[in-house]
Amino acid sequence: MGENRLEIAQVPVLNDNYLFLIHDPVSAETAIVDPAVEDDTIAALDARGWTPTHIFNTHHHWDHVGANLALKDRYGLTIIGPAADRDRIPGIDIAVGEGDKVHLGDNAADVIFVPGHTSGHIAYYFAHDKALFCGDTLFAMGCGRLFEGTPEEMWSSLNKFMLLPDDTAVYCAHEYTMANGKFALTVDPHNDDLHARMKEVERLRADGIPTVPTHIGIEKATNPFLRPMNDSIQETVGMIGAPIPAVFAEVRKRKDNF
Repeated sequence: MGENRLEIAQVPVLNDNYLFLIHDPVSAETAIVDPAVEDDTIAALDARGWTPTHIFNTHHHWDHVGANLALKDRYGLTIIGPAADRDRIPGIDIAVGEGDKVHLGDNAADVIFVPGHTSGHIAYYFAHDKALFCGDTLFAMGCGRLFEGTPEEMWSSLNKFMLLPDDTAVYCAHEYTMANGKFALTVDPHNDDLHARMKEVERLRADGIPTVPTHIGIEKATNPFLRPMNDSIQETVGMIGAPIPAVFAEVRKRKDNF
């Protein structure tokens, strides 16, 4: 497979958002993933000498598309976003869905349809670089709140991510890890991997270091939203032997009220 071809920059914006810059050094094409705000995006691009050619939107929420039109006006770039959310993505040029590919130079990303947080949410997966840009569907030790989808939809969406290689880097769009981990301990209290991870997260955050990206394998071991089939979690929430989507729904409900 060779070396990773893409350069990825993570830019903290607003209170706890991350946007991402994906740069192909061969073609010099650069994509901005979910630009919430204009000024910080431009500063991050200028600092690296990159000129953006694309925006990749995962869903329609304002803190993911807020700078679409300003950046399109400034750079004349191409905006790619979810077909199911086409009417809610400002400035969209190309609408994509499950099974489509988007290109950055010679690099191809698979589009994965992952409804749940919103009805039209998509993710972008660069298989060669093992990089997943998942918006607000999967977080470190968490998942997105179900604003528009059902627990069954979100569980199905998360299962698509669990099929990816364990060493896939997960570029999620918020720094929610500390709060997610505190909740995770309430439903998965006997998970030694989770306890060890929380100590690491506490150390990172105390030093002001991001906990994103995470990796699929780490999430499968420590994220309760990927573990509703786990006997200990089922016992803790009082649903031993219940259908897995129902256990997931109960865990999500508890997080909403945490």
